[in-house]
This record gives sequence, C-alpha cells and structure tokens, in this order.
Amino acid sequence: MSRDATVRTRRVFYIPGYDPIHPRRYRELYRKEGAAQAAISDYDLALSAKAAGGGPYGWHVAGDMDGAQTQADFEVLVWSDIVRDSMAQGIIATYLQLARTAATYIGSGALWRLMKLRKGPVIAALYPVLFLLAQLALALGVAYGIGKLIGLVLPAWVGLAGLAVVPVILNWFRKKDGKFFAYYLMHDYAYSAQSKGEDPPELKARMADFGARISEAFQGDVDEVLIVGHSSGAHLAVSILADLIRAGRVHADGPALAFLSLGQVVPMVSFLPKAYRLRSDLAYLCTRDELTWVDVTAPGDGCAFALCDPVSVSGVAPDTGKRWPLVVSAAFTQTLSEARWAELRWRFFRLHFQYLCAFDRPGDYDYFRITAGSQTLADRYEGRTPSGSRIERPVNKFTSVSP
Repeated sequence: MSRDATVRTRRVFYIPGYDPIHPRRYRELYRKEGAAQAAISDYDLALSAKAAGGGPYGWHVAGDMDGAQTQADFEVLVWSDIVRDSMAQGIIATYLQLARTAATYIGSGALWRLMKLRKGPVIAALYPVLFLLAQLALALGVAYGIGKLIGLVLPAWVGLAGLAVVPVILNWFRKKDGKFFAYYLMHDYAYSAQSKGEDPPELKARMADFGARISEAFQGDVDEVLIVGHSSGAHLAVSILADLIRAGRVHADGPALAFLSLGQVVPMVSFLPKAYRLRSDLAYLCTRDELTWVDVTAPGDGCAFALCDPVSVSGVAPDTGKRWPLVVSAAFTQTLSEARWAELRWRFFRLHFQYLCAFDRPGDYDYFRITAGSQTLADRYEGRTPSGSRIERPVNKFTSVSP
C-alpha cells in the first residue's frame, strides 16, 4: 500500500519495559485511559476480545475518529516472566548485584557520561544503590545499639546477638518495596549491567520470537504494522526491527511499518562497553526508509532520557543518511492542565507511563489516535520538525559496533 493511504486495519505490537506485572495491566490501562481521551477529544473507542488465534495476549479496538472507522488488533509481546525470574534474588544476592552493577557503570565511565545527558534517570539509577545501602546502615546501627544495651548487663560477646535484627529489618524493607521500589530498580539496572550491555541469552531468544510474531503480521491484510516500545522495550524494539529489515522481511509493497518509542532509556544500555549489537542496530535503523520512527519523551519524565536522540548521543549516527528518529516532546507541562500536572508531577513512576494515558490538553501526540486512528504514523508526523531542545551531541565513550 502507499504510505499516504488511509488506515482501516492495523496491527499493534506493544513491547513493555522491565515490568513483572501481568499484561492484562496494559489492556485495562488502555481501556480506562482511552475512554478518558475519547471523552476529552470527542471520538469513539470500543475495546473487545481479540480474535481467536490472534496471538498470546491482546485485545481489539474499533476506532471512530474524524469521520473514519478503523480496526486495530493489539498484542503485548510478553517478557514479564523473564523479568520475574531476574528479580528472584535473595537479600544477600541483591547486595552483591548492587556492587557489580555499581562497578560496571562507575568503572566503565558510563555513569559520568550519562550524567551529561539527563540527571533524572541517573538519579533513578543511583536511588536504589543509596537506599539499599541506607537500609543496611540502619539495620547495622540498630543491631549495634541493641548489642551495646545487652553488653551493659551481660558479657560483651552476648551483644553479638543484636545482629539477629539485621535480616529482620532488611526483610521488612523488602516486603515494603511496593512503596520504595529500591529492589525493583536495582534488578532493572542490574539486568543489563550483568552482561555489560549484551543481550542475555534468554532475552535474545525471546526477541527472536517477537520478531517472528511481527513478521507474520506482514503477511496479513493490514494497512499498518505499528511497534510501540516503552521504556526498556524501546531498545528491544530497535534490535528486533533491525533484524527484520536486514533479513528482508519488510517489503515496500506490504503494510506501512511504524515504530513509536516512548520514554526510552536507550543510553542506559548503549553506553555500556559490550552493547555492540544495540549500537550496531541503532546505526543501521536510523538510515532505513522501510519504516517511520518517532521517539516521544518529555522533560517531565524523570525516568527517561528526555529529548535525547538515542542514535546521536550513543555516538553511532552516520555522517550522512541519518533519517530517524524524529524526536518529539510530549510536553507534559503544556499537554496536561495545571491541576493535572500538580497532581502527577511528583509521581515519577506514574509519569513514566503518561505516554500511554490521556492528556486533558492534548497536542499533536495522542497515543489513541496513533494506535486506533486512520492515519499512518508517517502521515501523522509528516512535516513535523523535531523538538528544538533535543540533545544530539555524541556523549558515549563506547561507540564500537562490533567486538
């Protein structure tokens, strides 16, 4: 089909970030926030069960916007089981993981380079290190105090019994991690750091499966295949799409291919010493005319590398021929009302998911128009200039694309 044709049918593949939660969360988020955005923007969205045989997990959306009707099938490309397995660490193992992760980012110099981009995600990376160390210091302090009290009335060596309180306190913090997110974030950053940027074998195999699922969509009667990569899912999508195009599985006479990266944290991986594959894939994908790639972030999202061109800052942009991504700001302070922004501005994790939610003052970014509207991603952003405040300077120390 031509790239300017009206979209009537669409396949959407959503690749989550490092998230252990069941994918039904994303369906319910789409249902709730889509209804809210439809009411604000005066269009219709209707969710229903996905067609039988249409993939492991997803849903169907019928859209009625601007006088056009569309049908979209969503599929969540699930790797939450891999995330859960990687998080199944005991307390001691987590502290060892902390030491290895800190050594990787600090020892390689990646941390200092990342701080030159955006301090928000670097602070988010340092937070679990500092908070876990604070937990340990508190536990040891309490143990020392108990030991001193016991030592006043009993032989000094009996005071060592105070150490028994250490695992009790650390276990309490771990059980409350749903409020603190220290263990969660530690496992997140450690997952990529453990192999210094290489894809772990189990993730590499899963990404190949994702590529096969996406490839099948090109054989169907659809107008657009849209890949949405959120947070860590963005860099997975980069490699998956690069592999598909290299293998000749995307054809000019097939459905339009669109890639929407949201709240990306690509530099957290591409700045690591052994992220050869990711850097190679970034350098390759940014030149291809088989797809449209729009990267949406917002300075208000402290967990993303906002307005950082992931190709350029990684130091792999070619001298000529770079086409992608188009870096666009979701501009939370403008697209959310003052009241809504005041409500959300300190809810950092919620803001990291705002790209998938309703805006009460929507601009040219509307997740639901993109995924269920009648325009291709290419048409929607045709002629759109990139954000003037984007960061493009190469900062990465490691720019090699092969060992």
